Amino acid sequence: MDFDRDNDERQAPRSQTLVRGLEILDAVADGARSIAEVAKTTGLTYSTVHRIISVLVERRYLKLEGGREYTLGPRLVELGFAAYSRTEVVRVARPWLENLARETRDTVHLAQLDGWEVAYLDKLPGARPVEISSRIGGRKPAISTGVGKALILDESEATLRRLYQRDHYLLGPDLTEDEWLAQMEAYRSGGYAFDLGEDSTSIRCVAAPVRDVTGRIVAAISVSSATEYMPPDRMHNLIPEVQRVAKGISVELGARVR
Repeated sequence: MDFDRDNDERQAPRSQTLVRGLEILDAVADGARSIAEVAKTTGLTYSTVHRIISVLVERRYLKLEGGREYTLGPRLVELGFAAYSRTEVVRVARPWLENLARETRDTVHLAQLDGWEVAYLDKLPGARPVEISSRIGGRKPAISTGVGKALILDESEATLRRLYQRDHYLLGPDLTEDEWLAQMEAYRSGGYAFDLGEDSTSIRCVAAPVRDVTGRIVAAISVSSATEYMPPDRMHNLIPEVQRVAKGISVELGARVR
């Protein structure tokens, strides 16, 4: 009976509770709107559905409308867009990155922001004998990488101050908060970012943000190499090329860029 299936939800293993939560989400997605309808569709008791739905609403996976009906919530939209965005960005960016790696002969990255860390989505090694420690699927602090700085160019000063206060030890002892904020403002104005050895003292990189149809930064690309191949004048000369590729990817994602 349903009672056996649903006996004492409060003592159910977490995995069982998770499965029931997913069943409830599926039921709502298929058209069940009230707790009674969800209970009938899933075979769960009314009290169990009510308890789990309360948590799903609190976490924004479901949304209460009209006082009694439930619909899919904004968190599911966000997760779906994030999953789609990651897949789409990699697919769109790959040919651009291949050309960039071939033209520069340096390592090229594609990354997205995950919290205050960089998540590497793609990496194309260059033709030079340079070892870059990044890897696809790997993560690094945003504050100490070129792609990370490019990904946070739109953040407010207050947010950047909090990030500095949390992770400033990664920047070395000589860069003050105000100096770092001034550096980030220069990057924001120019639409690019540098890694000046914060991640690895022997590596330099030039990065630029990638935007979607809403104008939001959804990814960043970078060209990285050893200091011997990346003197300051070459880094500055690479900015327009890296920006051109970032804008090309952005346009394919629906962005309007100047």
